[in-house]
Amino acid sequence: MSYAVNKRGFFGRFGGAYIPEMLHPNIEELQQSYNEILQEESFEETFQMLLRDYIGRPTPLYEATRLSEKIGARIFLKREDLNHTGSHKINNAIGQILLAKKLGKTRIIAETGAGQHGVATATACALMNMECFVYMGEIDMNRQAPNVKRMQMLGTTVVPVTSGSKVLKDAANEAMRDWISNPSDTHYIIGSAVGPHPFPDMVARFQSVISKELKEQLQTHIGRPCPDKLLACVGGGSNAIGAFYHYLDEADVELFGIEAAGEGLASGCTAATIATGSEGVLHGSRTLVMQTADGQIEEAHSISAGLDYPGIGPQHAHLHDTGRVSYVSVTDTEAVEAAIELSQLEGIIPALETAHALAYLPKLSCKPEDVVVVNLSGRGDKDMQTYLTYLDKKE
Repeated sequence: MSYAVNKRGFFGRFGGAYIPEMLHPNIEELQQSYNEILQEESFEETFQMLLRDYIGRPTPLYEATRLSEKIGARIFLKREDLNHTGSHKINNAIGQILLAKKLGKTRIIAETGAGQHGVATATACALMNMECFVYMGEIDMNRQAPNVKRMQMLGTTVVPVTSGSKVLKDAANEAMRDWISNPSDTHYIIGSAVGPHPFPDMVARFQSVISKELKEQLQTHIGRPCPDKLLACVGGGSNAIGAFYHYLDEADVELFGIEAAGEGLASGCTAATIATGSEGVLHGSRTLVMQTADGQIEEAHSISAGLDYPGIGPQHAHLHDTGRVSYVSVTDTEAVEAAIELSQLEGIIPALETAHALAYLPKLSCKPEDVVVVNLSGRGDKDMQTYLTYLDKKE
């Protein structure tokens, strides 16, 4: 694959492993073993069995006829919201916990923003009888309270993070500190395609099941494996890289990653890293980062907790750098309006993250015969309070 990670752990000039000395044994263990483990027949058989029998894959590909009529193209939705736990996050959580068991780890930590990765990790740990601690920003705990309760019911300890801006970035910082303090028995299940090598590549490979299925399903639906355009929301970037993975070398497929513009790109309240960021190091990898002139990480803002992150996965930074993917952004208001529209046109309430991708559909230049796929990364149960507050204000 032209856009894959190289032997040094870089995608072009982005990636690598910029880590404290204490983490070198953990990271080196992963780097040396993950490829071999993922290729083991027994690992692959167990992973595929759990994808099918536990997660419920393949997820459906649904042609949204009423939305299609409004947009003026054939719109298909890849229904990752129908996975067990309600999003794509479970694909990676199951893959990584199987890897952790192979490595002899007995304790799992994770970070979460919207709570979907936290719930997925808590679910995987309950399934595999592993001790689990999930770090979550205090602000995110308040706005995603149902997911906090789900994690606790699954037996996970949710650790409130009160430092910094009390959101996803800060949760990741605390999880990293935990890993540094407990390097021998602990595996850190990073939830997005971020962090030091090999995490971005590993997460992408676990999530690539999305585009693998998509090719097969489009062949059945329309007689060819490739859409004309493929859209996915981007925070750190795991659902997007999973949806793009098997299309990166298909030059005729236009790929769009939709970031969270928050209150606007020039407002100072945004999470659109590619639009406003610059090259730097965040959470162990060289990538694009929202930062001040002297390199201090800026606070991100998005109405969506899962996109409220001041960086982006290094593979996405590379795909932007090469021009392979078009990265665009939509505002909080546009995203909420798109979610309400899908709910009322198709009877599907999407996650606020996904709503950002849906909001970009009217801005595409489409012909009636164009086939457009949106990766519907998660369901909107966790965001109901935000939606209801917005609707109440409109009234």
